[in-house]
Amino acid sequence: MSKKYTFFLLLILFCFSSIIAQEQLLVNAYNRTSTSLNGNWKYIIDPYENGYYNYRYEPFDQQESPWASAFFLNSKPKNPSDLIEYDFDQMNDLKVPGDWNTQKPELLYYEGTLWYKKSFDYTLTQKENNIFLYFEASNYKTEVYLNGKKLGTHIGGFTPFNFNVTDILKEKDNLLVVKVDNKRLKEAIPTLNTDWWNYGGLTRDVKLIETGSTFIQDYSIQLNPENNQQIKGYIQLKGKNMAQRAISISIPKLNIKKEFKTDDNGYIDFEIPVKKIQYWSDKNPHLYQVILETEEEKLEDQIGFRTIRTKGTQILLNNEPVYLRGISIHEESPFRKGRGYSKTDAQQLLLWAKELGCNYVRLAHYPHNEHMVRLADKMGMLVWEENPVYWTIEWNNPSTYQNAENQLFELITRDKNRASVIIWSMANETPNIPARNKFLNKLAQFTKSQDNTRLISAALEQKNYKDNPFIRTIDDPFANQVDILSFNEYIGWYDGLPEKCKKITWQIEQDKPVIISEFGAGAKKGHYGTKNTRWTEEFQEDLYIETLKMIDGIDKIQGISPWVLVDFRSPRRVLPIIQDGWNRKGVISDDGQKKKAFFILQDYFQKKARTE
Repeated sequence: MSKKYTFFLLLILFCFSSIIAQEQLLVNAYNRTSTSLNGNWKYIIDPYENGYYNYRYEPFDQQESPWASAFFLNSKPKNPSDLIEYDFDQMNDLKVPGDWNTQKPELLYYEGTLWYKKSFDYTLTQKENNIFLYFEASNYKTEVYLNGKKLGTHIGGFTPFNFNVTDILKEKDNLLVVKVDNKRLKEAIPTLNTDWWNYGGLTRDVKLIETGSTFIQDYSIQLNPENNQQIKGYIQLKGKNMAQRAISISIPKLNIKKEFKTDDNGYIDFEIPVKKIQYWSDKNPHLYQVILETEEEKLEDQIGFRTIRTKGTQILLNNEPVYLRGISIHEESPFRKGRGYSKTDAQQLLLWAKELGCNYVRLAHYPHNEHMVRLADKMGMLVWEENPVYWTIEWNNPSTYQNAENQLFELITRDKNRASVIIWSMANETPNIPARNKFLNKLAQFTKSQDNTRLISAALEQKNYKDNPFIRTIDDPFANQVDILSFNEYIGWYDGLPEKCKKITWQIEQDKPVIISEFGAGAKKGHYGTKNTRWTEEFQEDLYIETLKMIDGIDKIQGISPWVLVDFRSPRRVLPIIQDGWNRKGVISDDGQKKKAFFILQDYFQKKARTE
């Protein structure tokens, strides 16, 4: 499928599934000229959604003359007799970006609707330019209003979205009101039941991006997976005069400067031969400055060029075997507590992974912020990115599928030019049933149509081989669709004690590389005892020792990402004194202290690295 028609297909599908799509995503918002709207925003907690529905439960934003009760109007009394039962200006503040749960004690467990309000001024640099309101993420259902006009709705808590606000924006006193609803829903992605905290709010940056009247909407610039002496890709313009426009592509360190003319739809695809290129890798994370330029716009990116593929049971990076020494990571701030969003948050997590000896991280169980993959590009960290299709969802619901596909599409759109990203994961621990198989097969086919430069996987589950409890295998039809066979296993924690690892052997019949995407055990930092006492550091340490010995006996193993780097919040984990609302499987505690298991894994990875 041609990339330039993808958005229009998705828009049609979303209309049928009653999901209001935002406008096509601007690629490389990270490097575009922008104005931050971060900071203090006024907020109103609205669990009954009185600011959205009238007493007949009819949405105000679908009425010709909405009542003054509609929060998005920010109505003010014009005389003393007017009845208006809210006032943003007298409310308290929340910081954006940031989840609401950890900013206010009364919002710790809150799931529902909260309204944000921000006022600002803005003057266009040039009269003909476009202005986009860009949200890096908001959890979960977000409805956006500017100067009393609804811009649209976004579904999904971890991917970016934007709106062209050129015709609505004023120079003075702009009123931005955002309704965010993080209620968990059975039909949602993810669904009702997860093992992580449902942080609500405007959890990542909000900004205004100014472009020319005709601008670069989208592009892909990658090494050709079939020819490592050729860079290929496409560029899509959007705006008033897209046809037959000149676009230049420059890569100064490769002595490349090529000029192309767009077709009548503002689209070009290209192939550029290259010589003496430094390939990006975990050992040499070389990035090239890439410059895209039109008459109105100059856009820069930092792109690494590499190939990733499989051959039999090997993973080949630039045609050389690579073993993925990894760890799983949740997107939480290591020190501030709450949802991670800053470059400092991302840097600390990846530095800990580096110290552990990792060349690879699994970003679970949803798309993380863009700082993670940008820093991974610079640090030489290979990345698994995951769609939040988690546990058991409504497999037969067409709207649920379209939601999953759109979230994956937005992730691919944002990160398709990142060399560090080598795996798109379709799902985590989903049941082997026909409806799920059809759902994931369709999702995998869609992903391959969007990006043929990366590998596909999913965190599957293991089972007994021919009813033998001491021989394990992967018996899942979706294993036929993936490039890398990955599975989670908790032998020694949910399945017996660590010593059971000595008795387990593996019969994996697929001729594919194998990654153990999760294993681990809970331990409270500073809680010591014998290796047979749960929740002690010694128990977790022993499980890592025994599991790593067992893993070395799997002949197709090409990587691991134990669960998990740092303890993280989870309402499922209620054991007093030990858990207190935290999943304790981290090899680092929630306050940054390394547990004994950290050093077992570190030693294991150091030995692995020496054999490469």
